[in-house]
Amino acid sequence: MAAPEVHHLFHAPIADHSFSADRATLAVARDTTVELYHRTPSGSGPGPTFRLQDELRGHDKTITGVDIAPRSGRIVTSSQDRNAYVWEPSASGEWKPTLVLLRINRAATCVRWSPSEAKFAVGSGARTIAVCYFEADNDWWVSKHIKKPLRSTVTSVAWHPNSVLLAAGSTDGHARVFSSFIKGTDERPEASAWGERLPFNTVCGEYLNPTAGWVHDVAFSPSGAALAFCAHDSSVTIVYPSGPEQPPQAVISVSTQLLPFTSILWSSETELVCAGYDCGVYRFAGSADGWQLSGTLEKDERGSASRPGLEQREESALNMFRSMDLKGRAGGGGSSGGVDDTKLKTVHQNSISTLRAYETDGEGRVARISTGGVDGRVVVWKL
Repeated sequence: MAAPEVHHLFHAPIADHSFSADRATLAVARDTTVELYHRTPSGSGPGPTFRLQDELRGHDKTITGVDIAPRSGRIVTSSQDRNAYVWEPSASGEWKPTLVLLRINRAATCVRWSPSEAKFAVGSGARTIAVCYFEADNDWWVSKHIKKPLRSTVTSVAWHPNSVLLAAGSTDGHARVFSSFIKGTDERPEASAWGERLPFNTVCGEYLNPTAGWVHDVAFSPSGAALAFCAHDSSVTIVYPSGPEQPPQAVISVSTQLLPFTSILWSSETELVCAGYDCGVYRFAGSADGWQLSGTLEKDERGSASRPGLEQREESALNMFRSMDLKGRAGGGGSSGGVDDTKLKTVHQNSISTLRAYETDGEGRVARISTGGVDGRVVVWKL
């Protein structure tokens, strides 16, 4: 397996990141600004490099989400200042911001464009999801609210391929699927296992984490036929619906001894990729008959990325924290022998905040992914 492409942009946390469709532009959420990096030839080093090209300034509190629309290139941002902006390039080359009327009284926590790019969804701490769309008559972006039955902060949102169904995870331990159908903006979707008639705010599915842990992230499979979510109990749950108002065909929860995952991504209909507080990237494989933790993208001591060593990695995470508590250092016990025990064996040196699809192959499977972390690194991995 090829070595990952590592870009250490700065020494500060990356809350979110997004690549343009041609992968020439990288948007990174850093504190109250979004930094835009342009891909350039590396010169002497292996692989390309990214150089800071522009900064998007408009928010006055921490930016929580950024997303680049693949076709139009428009950028949407959300922030703890309770605002969202849509940024479009002007004729002069500068980025022009348009304020979005979110109508929320708590921080915006996440944002994602729909596949159609006619809408985007903003999660918030106000127990509300703002589904935003452009109103041409008034020349502005407006929002409709999904509120019930949300009972806590919305931590993540994810779109179904039909741009109508919307999944959301929240701190009340639930992952839910809603209809976000907006007349005049959306085409009526085909009937599916999630539902047939889908007026706005219809609850198409509601699933509780087995231990009621916070749901950190949600994702639809490429076909939209399954939903996966990861929670703070270090588990990954996959749901296969059977039909409208029917019990699901299967709900499979995979528990691990790793630290919790904060981001989840389908690489194909039978494989998931997860990352989070354990600082590594892990793979899950399965189907409606069952799922399991299948491997890691990290290199082991022999330089290969494979299944062997996963059990030891799970145990080493527990040993690391036990050693930090007893001895004040991040070793696994015993003398350090002159070895730097402050450097992790993973590529990321701190927790991973976001996973993104970077490149797909000719059959629609994700061939490469990108990760952004608290260590200020963006890493591109080959699957």
